[in-house]
Amino acid sequence: MRRFGRTYALAAATAALALTGTLSGCGLVSGSPLSDKVRPGTVGAGQPLKGAQLTVTSKEFTEQIILGKIMGLIFRAAGADVVDRTAVQGSIGARSAVETGTADGMYEYTGTSWITYLGHTKPVPDPVEQWRAVRKEDRAKGVEWLAPSTLDNTYALVVSDKLQKEYGTKTLSDVAELSRKNPNAASICVENEFASRQDGLKGMAKKYGMRFPAGQIHKMAGGVVYTQTAHGKPCVFGAIAATDGRIPALKLKILEDDRKFFPNYNVAPEMNSATMKEHPQIAGLLAPVTKALNNKTAQKLNAKVDVDGQDPHDVAKDWLVSKGFIKTG
Repeated sequence: MRRFGRTYALAAATAALALTGTLSGCGLVSGSPLSDKVRPGTVGAGQPLKGAQLTVTSKEFTEQIILGKIMGLIFRAAGADVVDRTAVQGSIGARSAVETGTADGMYEYTGTSWITYLGHTKPVPDPVEQWRAVRKEDRAKGVEWLAPSTLDNTYALVVSDKLQKEYGTKTLSDVAELSRKNPNAASICVENEFASRQDGLKGMAKKYGMRFPAGQIHKMAGGVVYTQTAHGKPCVFGAIAATDGRIPALKLKILEDDRKFFPNYNVAPEMNSATMKEHPQIAGLLAPVTKALNNKTAQKLNAKVDVDGQDPHDVAKDWLVSKGFIKTG
């Protein structure tokens, strides 16, 4: 369920599904080899995965595709033969592939596992404790979580720079106050899923005491939320993913979740447990890469795809090379 990109991601998902065939209860049944000529940089010295055959997967939105490519390229540089099954539609298919061993790993969000896969309704406020709780419970499902990143792709509300100055809203509590004092200004653009989720509009409104009139809630495709909020019409506020590259590109301002309503969605490698037993060196390979990921980095990488139109594979490889993690040729 976390998180939908724009047109590129949908096109990528269609292409990937056409290539890989069909989804089953065990995930995808085929994929495409990762044929890049890459070698170790600061990670992967000695190619500790030489001879290994590994499969990486991801969900279909931009950030996930980039992260899946990053994992695959690291494995490739470390000597593994890698099958690319990124861009699976929806969370369940990719997760099922890792859980059953159809895929060896992916980058996943702690909040997604805690709420969607493990069935909890109340998030753990501390991000590290959230990761620990997910890691503990998911081990029983044959899934091993490696060290997390500070990259937190949680939900957020944004407002244009102009309207933020006009209404003085810097926090979600400010939005709630505005909704009570000036309902005509309390308009919001949301995806359909956000509108119905308890960790979305309904729960947020209840937590903060927001009063959005029914006619002021505008449901639309995810990518349109960004542009419409930037225009300030038909909505003043927009519900978005906090690491999306269109936030800085459109000069949108994230409003502080001052009462800590939204769950933590920190990203971390989610690996099949049997794979980790066979190749424990994976943890050391991915640790410095995961540590280098944060919200600003994610926004920049996502923008290269969603704003500049670059290919996620190229974006992932360029970043890894620029950081010195891998080398080409």
